[in-house]
Amino acid sequence: MGLRVLIIGGGGREHALCWAAASSPQVEKVYCAPGNAGIADVATVVAIKDSDTKGLLEFARRERIDLTIVGPEGPLVAGLVDEFKGAKLRVFGPSAAAARLEGSKVFAKEFMRRYHIPTAPFSVFDDPAQASQFIRSADGPLVVKADGLAAGKGVIVCSDAESALAAVQTIMVERVFGDAGARVIVEKRLTGTELSVMAVSDGQRIAILIPARDYKAAMDGDSGPNTGGMGAYAPALQFDDPLLDEITEAVLKPTVMGMAAEGNPYTGVLYAGMMITDAGPRVLEYNCRFGDPETQVVLPLLKTDLIDVIGAALAGQLHMEPLDWHDEVCVCVILVSDGYPGRYETGQPMSGPLKTSHNNILRFHAGTAMRDDVMVTAGGRVVGICGRAPSHEGAVAAAYQQVEKVQFKGMRYRTDIGLRQGQTSLPRRTRPERRAKV
Repeated sequence: MGLRVLIIGGGGREHALCWAAASSPQVEKVYCAPGNAGIADVATVVAIKDSDTKGLLEFARRERIDLTIVGPEGPLVAGLVDEFKGAKLRVFGPSAAAARLEGSKVFAKEFMRRYHIPTAPFSVFDDPAQASQFIRSADGPLVVKADGLAAGKGVIVCSDAESALAAVQTIMVERVFGDAGARVIVEKRLTGTELSVMAVSDGQRIAILIPARDYKAAMDGDSGPNTGGMGAYAPALQFDDPLLDEITEAVLKPTVMGMAAEGNPYTGVLYAGMMITDAGPRVLEYNCRFGDPETQVVLPLLKTDLIDVIGAALAGQLHMEPLDWHDEVCVCVILVSDGYPGRYETGQPMSGPLKTSHNNILRFHAGTAMRDDVMVTAGGRVVGICGRAPSHEGAVAAAYQQVEKVQFKGMRYRTDIGLRQGQTSLPRRTRPERRAKV
């Protein structure tokens, strides 16, 4: 009798987790709550919101779920893992106390200060007037961050004092992110190359996942507002790269050890969003779960069974040996609704190949639904198109060739996903010719 697995969430990350779980020979059945139209291709979709802890608990008991994997940060910060553990149900993810690393940027920055984990200099404010006074006296460009969860959009990168003052107004006075903006961090703006490094932790030990590069800004050339992610590629570093060793020793290990020392052992996926500066790696933020869209490019390269990795973490038996990986590259381009990350329309009919997988192509749905037997858009980020290939250029080409086959009104995407440090444009033979279709 195989395992019955429940994935909680309904985005591209959860689609990738469902695909990986369904690919395991140990798994008999995969459920996803609430899921989306694309996830229904690889799992049974259950109409329970990821915020409905009681409903999820009842479902897990009724369906005799052997393992629950929590995708989004909201349920983790709200304590879903604690509730499942209290009910003696096997669940993968950090406790609410450990998830504060993502749930409160103030907690995370002060934690980094306590354990000498490299990050940008910062100040914390709960009064907009004091924050504004600090900004007027500060030197150099700044970043203003809402303390709480804001769906990846609560970080405003500012080019000058005026834009930083406007960010304080937006976050603290207008409260566009609600209570998440009751406090802000104002920190020095770092420059360099961004890198996403995820590790699975059993509370004491870690297993590093292959690093990825995420593209947060809405527009080409890393311009425009921050989003939940417009695409990614992996590997961004090889495991024998000294930089990865430095991040492991200076960031990941001290974080896990520090959480354990404070009585909040961290079991789950620890994500460190890094900026590689001239002075060395610096932590931009922590996430307490698999990254999105990084998961869409990391899991397709993982040769080791994901269920084995999670089982070892839950048993406290995670070893430090590297996991087994495919010697390939994966590139993901996110197709979004026009207007995202601001206001956008949904319900637009979609056409083109939208099944999860075919040969070297994977399609992970984020915001899709079925209406009268037609797949339609149901979110800002709609679907991620992933190409796998032995070479970086081949993976970029594979992804963008498939992007051109999908259509919906207002579809938009970045045309520079896969651009690496030192490149000013993608190679001509892989460069997409169109920015969007209407």
